[in-house]
Amino acid sequence: MIKSIDHILVAVRDLEKAVKEYSLVFGFGPTWQGNHPSLGTKNALFPLDNLYFELIAKNDEGPLADTVSKHLEKNGESIFGLALETDDIKIAKEELSISLDTDLEISDGKGINNITKEERHWRNIFIPKKFSRGIFTLLIQHTKGNLPKHEISDTSYISRMDHVVINSNDPDGLIDLYRDKYGIRLALDQFVEKWGGRMLFFRTNQTTIEAIGIKKDGPAEDSLWGLAWTTDNIEATRKRLIQSGVEITDTKDGRKPKTLVATIKSHTSNIPTLLIQHL
Repeated sequence: MIKSIDHILVAVRDLEKAVKEYSLVFGFGPTWQGNHPSLGTKNALFPLDNLYFELIAKNDEGPLADTVSKHLEKNGESIFGLALETDDIKIAKEELSISLDTDLEISDGKGINNITKEERHWRNIFIPKKFSRGIFTLLIQHTKGNLPKHEISDTSYISRMDHVVINSNDPDGLIDLYRDKYGIRLALDQFVEKWGGRMLFFRTNQTTIEAIGIKKDGPAEDSLWGLAWTTDNIEATRKRLIQSGVEITDTKDGRKPKTLVATIKSHTSNIPTLLIQHL
C-alpha cells in the first residue's frame, strides 16, 4: 500500500525565520513556497534525494491552521506530521477503511509555487489520530506537477533523510499499524537492555522510521521526536555549518558500524537532529 515516505512536516511559528535557519542547515533554500487558502496554512518545501521536507505555519483561519496552532501550543516547534505516498489512493482508502473499521475520505489538493508560479495537484487521506496513534498522518498520491529540484552539487550539503525517530509506549501496537496495516517492512525488532525497551526499524524508499518502544500503562500513543540527515562529507558539512553560525558537536563514530555522526544543536526548530555520514 505504501510506496514511500513522501515528506516530513515541521510546524513553526515564524515561517520566514525557519526557512532561513533550515537553508543554512541544508546548504540550499526551498524550491517551493506556497499556501493552502482552504486550510489556512502556508509552507516551504526543501527537496532531498529520497523525500521532501516541509515547514508549515498558520497563515489564516482554517482547519489545518487550527491543528498546527494546537500542536504548537502543546509541543512548541517540532515535527508535526508524516506523509506516506501511495500509487493508488482509491485502493489505499478501501484497504485501510476495512482494516481500521472506519470510512476514510479522499480529498483533492492543489498548490501554487510563489517562486515559479507552477502548480502541483494531489489527492490525500488524513488518518484520524485515534487510528494513527496520535501522530498527524496522511496518505498522498501526486497527480500532476512536480516539486522542482535544486541544482546544487556540493559534498557539504545535506543529501537525504536517513531516519525519523518515533517514541512509543506500545511497540506491539506500532507494529500492527505500520507493518500490518500500512504494509511497511519491519527490518528490525530488538530489545535494548539499556533502555528497557525495543528498537524497531521500518524501512521504505531508503529511509528508516526508527521507533523507540518502551511499554507503559495508559492509552497507546506515539510521538514524532527526532531527525537524522545524511551528508557525503561530514567534516565539510561541519565546517560549512560552523561558518554559518550553526552549533554542532564534534564528529564521532556512530552507533552503526562504518558511520560518523555529529549532533546539530541549533537552527532546527527545537528538533533533536543528527548528522550522519555512511563510510
